[in-house]
Amino acid sequence: MENIKLINFVDLTLEEKKMILDWRNNEDVRKWMYTQEKIKFEKHITFIDSLKLSKDKLYFLVKKDKENIGVIDFTQIIAGKSLHMGIYTNPNIKGNGKILLNTIIRYSFDNLKVKKVYSEVFSENYRAYDLYKNFNFKDISKKIINEKEVTCMELDYENW
Repeated sequence: MENIKLINFVDLTLEEKKMILDWRNNEDVRKWMYTQEKIKFEKHITFIDSLKLSKDKLYFLVKKDKENIGVIDFTQIIAGKSLHMGIYTNPNIKGNGKILLNTIIRYSFDNLKVKKVYSEVFSENYRAYDLYKNFNFKDISKKIINEKEVTCMELDYENW
């Protein structure tokens, strides 16, 4: 992961926290999230503070060559077994989805030592779905969230 730097949310500066909240509240990002209303600053800070005590969640700001390119997260981490991943790119720059997904996969398998990575994507989010398929994620089920179909996917360590 050359020129890629991960900054844990608990180590972010106030300016970085504000920047990430702006990204997260951007319509192009928000429309693909389960929580689609705008998030207030206080709630954002409370969430970040809660991560300090969490044993099963990690959130990172991803930098490439000193440019902030997106956010990756790991939730429902079960040591040695599995985790659920999340991803969103800086809405002001394009073309970093592959870098972010590759970073998630490598960190999951190399650092967190899990055997499976789970992802969920709104079925109508074709770009994200196709990206996951290109990285060998397999469809495992469907469900409905916010009255929209969600495709649940998994990546096994052996298929990576």
